[in-house]
Amino acid sequence: MLLDTQSPVAELPVTEPTQRTASSASSWSADIVVTPGADLWVFAYGSLMWNPEFPFLERHPAVLGGYHRRFCVSSHRYRGTPERPGLVLGLDRGGSCRGIVFRVAAERVPETLDCLWDREMLNRVYRPKLLPVRPRDGGEPVTACTFVVDRRHRQYCGCMDEMAMAERIACCRGERGPNLDYLANTVAHLEAIGIHDRGLCSLLTAVRARIG
Repeated sequence: MLLDTQSPVAELPVTEPTQRTASSASSWSADIVVTPGADLWVFAYGSLMWNPEFPFLERHPAVLGGYHRRFCVSSHRYRGTPERPGLVLGLDRGGSCRGIVFRVAAERVPETLDCLWDREMLNRVYRPKLLPVRPRDGGEPVTACTFVVDRRHRQYCGCMDEMAMAERIACCRGERGPNLDYLANTVAHLEAIGIHDRGLCSLLTAVRARIG
């Protein structure tokens, strides 16, 4: 069970946007419609929480209904390789998910979307959606850019049990380091904002036991 919280988010350094790769044909305008001249909200539930890589005006703990956080995406780049794919989080159907919602200034929206598409949409395993998100500090609901897993994609693997996930995470690493670090950072940041995810904590314990 996730614990209710209205605690402020721990301060993190704001990092610069990731430099886009030459092979990344950022096509966010074909996937999502944003209002010209308006600020943009972005919902984060995994590594975007502690490493957004885009400048923002504010952030709040928030909850998204209709989807839950799950290790359901094979990672061939950031936390694994094509030969030994790791696992990263996706938003899968059902339940709810607590994370962080960021507000991006209107003038920074195009470059922020470029950054997000380069980071999240290279393999198009996610489907970007504009979904209602409710800040947990009493603010009004907002519509946020959210990345939902595409169950039809070949990298979707949402039927793995804890043992299979733990074995995979324990032995994989990619461009951004060991798969274990991704899981540990997610658990630590959730705890910092008052969210205890039993499933992820149990998975982390299982991974560490396998590493020894």
